[in-house]
Amino acid sequence: MRYLHTMVRVTDIEASLDFYCNKMGLVEVRRIENEAGRFTLIFLAAPGDKDRASSEMAPLLELTYNWDPEPYSGGRNFGHLAYSVDNIYELCQSMLDNGVTINRPPRDGRMAFVRSPDGISIELLQEGDALEPAEPWKSMGNTGAW
Repeated sequence: MRYLHTMVRVTDIEASLDFYCNKMGLVEVRRIENEAGRFTLIFLAAPGDKDRASSEMAPLLELTYNWDPEPYSGGRNFGHLAYSVDNIYELCQSMLDNGVTINRPPRDGRMAFVRSPDGISIELLQEGDALEPAEPWKSMGNTGAW
C-alpha cells in the first residue's frame, strides 16, 4: 500500500492557488479540466516532494473545483484519502470479511471506496493497470455514500 493524495473541494480556484501556492509554497504539478464531468482537478506538491510527485503522482494535495457551485457543509469540502494497493480485489475481500462495508466496489478492477469508522472516505486504487473485472465485484452495487 502507498499513500497517494488527499482531496479537498474548493469554491474559488484563484483564491485557493494563492493560499496553497503563494502563501504555503506548494507547487502545481498537474491539472485536469474535465468538460464532461464539469470539474477541474489541480494536483499540488510540497517543494521537497515535487520530483517524486511528478514521477509517482504521490504524495499530493488534490484540489477539486466543481464548475456547478454547491454549498459544502459538514466537512463535505474534504473529499477523501487515496492509497494505491497491490491487489484491489484481495484487499476489498479482506476488508469485507472483517466487517468493512465496501461503499463503491471495484467493479472496474481499478477503484473502490470505503469509509473509516469516523466516516472519512478512502479511495483504493489498483497499482498499475486495472485488474480484469471479476465477480462478485463487477455486479455489486454501491452502498451508502462514498
